[in-house]
Amino acid sequence: MDKSNNRKAKISRETSESNISVSINLDGTGKSNIDTPLGFFKHMLNQISKHGLIDLDISANGDLETGTHHTIEDTAIALGRAIDSALGDRKGIIRMSNKICPLDESLSQAVIDLSGRGYSVVDMMLPNNIGEFPTDMVRHFFETLAVEGRFCLHLSVLKGENEHHIIESAFKAFARALREASTIDPRSPNVVPSSKGTLTS
Repeated sequence: MDKSNNRKAKISRETSESNISVSINLDGTGKSNIDTPLGFFKHMLNQISKHGLIDLDISANGDLETGTHHTIEDTAIALGRAIDSALGDRKGIIRMSNKICPLDESLSQAVIDLSGRGYSVVDMMLPNNIGEFPTDMVRHFFETLAVEGRFCLHLSVLKGENEHHIIESAFKAFARALREASTIDPRSPNVVPSSKGTLTS
């Protein structure tokens, strides 16, 4: 069963705090168009697209006069919901993946289960900010993404010193894990990979 060109979604979220739109194609080639005033955040969203082979269009703007929290959080909400919608019934997916990615001295591990249940354990303590990106929002971004995307995520920084390198290796590990877990398994393309027969309820 060829699901190519079917696993796409568009999600918009507009509140008094932010205006977010996300368009995703899980079976893409890694093309991205990210429009946000948060430069480092844009850089990280591009990592998800490039290393996840996901076509991703995101417009993310918010009330930056109060800080970046709302823009980053609401982007995670919209992106998570887009991932969930694009996965559809999750039939045929590999479902689980474990990826470790380095960036110079930093090393991060992402273990993902597209289980239909949102849960996360994010183990990364980062003391400093990078530009306008509060590094504690990295943890919150992934926690929110997992809840809204309805998947289980264990994300751990195994080693690292430079905050930029640590965060980027984490995003790359997540992208690689999502790419593999969401891939249609050629051995069982029509089977829901669950003993209970569903991953959507």
